[in-house]
Amino acid sequence: MGAGASQADALTGDARAAELRRRLLKLGFDTVRFAVPGELPAAGALRAWLAQGMHADMAWMERSADKRADPAGVLPGVRSVVALGVNYSPQEPPVPGPRWARYAGYEDYHDTLKPALVAAGRVLEALYGVSSEDYRYYVDAGPVLERAWLERAGTGFIGKNAMLISPEWGNWLFLAAILTRVELPADPPLRGATRGIGALCGHCDRCQTACPTGALVRPGVIDARRCVSYLTIEHRGPIPREWRAAIGDKIYGCDDCAAVCPWNRFSKPARSPLLVARPECLRLPLGEILALTPERFAEVFRRTPVKRVKLAGLLRNACVVAGNSGDGVWLEALVKLAGHGEPLVRAHAVWAVSRLVGRAEAGALLRGVRAVETDPQVLAEYAAEGLV
Repeated sequence: MGAGASQADALTGDARAAELRRRLLKLGFDTVRFAVPGELPAAGALRAWLAQGMHADMAWMERSADKRADPAGVLPGVRSVVALGVNYSPQEPPVPGPRWARYAGYEDYHDTLKPALVAAGRVLEALYGVSSEDYRYYVDAGPVLERAWLERAGTGFIGKNAMLISPEWGNWLFLAAILTRVELPADPPLRGATRGIGALCGHCDRCQTACPTGALVRPGVIDARRCVSYLTIEHRGPIPREWRAAIGDKIYGCDDCAAVCPWNRFSKPARSPLLVARPECLRLPLGEILALTPERFAEVFRRTPVKRVKLAGLLRNACVVAGNSGDGVWLEALVKLAGHGEPLVRAHAVWAVSRLVGRAEAGALLRGVRAVETDPQVLAEYAAEGLV
């Protein structure tokens, strides 16, 4: 029995579950609900999605598919899922300049939510007399279908944009889950949510219309191979040429399908103590981003989710944004990046220069770096732009 078992002796049944909910809310979670494990429709949809290759090169999703489908594969004997959410709706309107996914304006939620999940585990131990072997917690970084569990627990429903949409928080929730061997009373799903993906969206299709690359191939299904969020964050290689123009001014992720959702009218500004705002990251001008050094990148984006793309990835994205801007003010910086140490950056800089000026001028501007270029990936960009 856990050391805190005596604390739970005076509580039984629903009263103990209510106390668990109260304490977890006090830790900083904005929503705490309970679900009973069982077959999820999302598990079959996941397998179909993987079979069609829509996960792109995220092979880890395929490797963990069985565990995602059945939480007992993660925690044998699991009896409940504690479904948790933290509201991150921004308090300020977007600033001019390159566009970032809204969550980039906070320190990495994987890190800031983890201490609260550790504390939540201690609450479980104290209230139910269990040990740390009787639960597992995850925050968007494990083989758990968090969205599906939060839908089952009644936090929200899966919309046509494939997001969990909450009537209380809109599209802006960080999701986490605790699998536990403790039996908890299940909360009911939202009325109508069980009718299927997008059932509570009605006839609205704003998200599908707003997607700049048509990545929402059907309601609730995202083809990652053409999704701006995947292309600018998870993808490590060159951004396919066919999607670069559609990325527009998005330098890290994309919120278009979430931001247009009418359910956001119910959202409230984020106030959770589990979030650490870093709005200065979103205010960095494109010129400064194009000139980032490894040292400056580490200084500005330390502890933020942007660190995941690394400097080369962010410079790749910045080149695409500059190329889409139509503004020749970026030419000097782009020509310099065409000689960068990373082929990934050089390739996108070549594309951006060519997009901003005609072939003849681009050839003249890039003649010096073209003469010493040997990387096949970069040479392919020169060839595609007719700069051979």
